[in-house]
Amino acid sequence: MTATKEPTRSERKRRAILAAAEGLFLRNGYLGTSMDELAERSAVSKQTVYAHFGSKESLFVELVSSMTGGAGDGLHDRDEPPALDGDVAGYLTRYAADELSVVMTPRLLKLRRLVIGEVERFPDLARALYENGPARAIRSLAVTMASLTERGLLGAVDPVEAATTFNWLVMGAPMNEAMLLGDGAVPDAEALQQHAAHVTRVFLAAYGV
Repeated sequence: MTATKEPTRSERKRRAILAAAEGLFLRNGYLGTSMDELAERSAVSKQTVYAHFGSKESLFVELVSSMTGGAGDGLHDRDEPPALDGDVAGYLTRYAADELSVVMTPRLLKLRRLVIGEVERFPDLARALYENGPARAIRSLAVTMASLTERGLLGAVDPVEAATTFNWLVMGAPMNEAMLLGDGAVPDAEALQQHAAHVTRVFLAAYGV
């Protein structure tokens, strides 16, 4: 067994700052969060916060990147070929349900609302969220679409277009409702599963073979 490497003192401080930043930014917003409060919540000095992240804006961008990147790691970093049994519908339904379960959480919805509210002031925030969220999902899914097409299981002439279509079929309605109507509009697990199955049938009506 390989021993787990213990984080250094500097790494522990960095993690503590990011954890404090998540709680404060999501609760108070960007303008309502001070570096003094961040330092106090992190149990470090304000100079240490600046040493790790340079500025409040850089810390906010790093938090957005960290939260969105971390949320998708398990979903998009799969090593095994998709649909080994040839059941494309089953595979895509599971993928859609997994994606929804990852994204439709209160903390990530709060983050998305917060970033949208600050997009004019800090466009880098929106870019960080987009690149680590939808863009990453589409790039990963395009590889899957190409693989399924090469195996004769799917008819995706343009894998990126197919991935984009599937991604927004999956995310469109649930995300819009949750963003505009609040966390209470997030469907339960059964409803998300039904939605995943429905959008898969719609997608395969266009791209199936």
